[in-house]
Amino acid sequence: MPDYTYENEALLKGYTVICGTDEAGRGPLAGPVCAAAVILPKDLMIEGLNDSKKISEKKREKLYDIIIEKALSYGIAFASHEEIDEINILNASQLAMRRAVAQLTPTPDLVLVDGNIARDFPMDALPIVKGDSLSMSIAAASILAKVTRDRYCAEMDKQYPAYRFASHKGYPTKEHMDLVRTLGPCPLHRKTFLKFLNK
Repeated sequence: MPDYTYENEALLKGYTVICGTDEAGRGPLAGPVCAAAVILPKDLMIEGLNDSKKISEKKREKLYDIIIEKALSYGIAFASHEEIDEINILNASQLAMRRAVAQLTPTPDLVLVDGNIARDFPMDALPIVKGDSLSMSIAAASILAKVTRDRYCAEMDKQYPAYRFASHKGYPTKEHMDLVRTLGPCPLHRKTFLKFLNK
């Protein structure tokens, strides 16, 4: 379960404003990658907060509202499917996270980044592998990113109902891949993610 170990260690080192950031949507075949960044009040306990992938959709929605209400500051940002195709998914994920962090007030002096890479942040950044299950700030960001992206997929579903985005959220399920094979890609598909069509 996430706690404030990383945040408290950073405070002891002299950092004063610490945020966590995470993204959702690295694996899907379509749509943007979404990132969030969150500054939480010191030692705020949010019951049930964990890595967004380990929580039901209904519980994520409830936690989303609590985090939005209790956070000192939060930012949510995207990198588009065009940007993903242009600069690759890793760089697009980092770009979305930097965009989310840039929305925070006050500006953090340390960013805790989920994963093993923290690239080109304009302040100190610490990558933490499996950070969304270790740091409260990153776990909070993972919830905001996942819920926001799932809501975006519901909108994509209205725009392109034949592709059933609301059910698979753009991920490469058998259903989704079969639909792309049958219908061809829609304008929201990531061209660099459709290599299975050539097999």
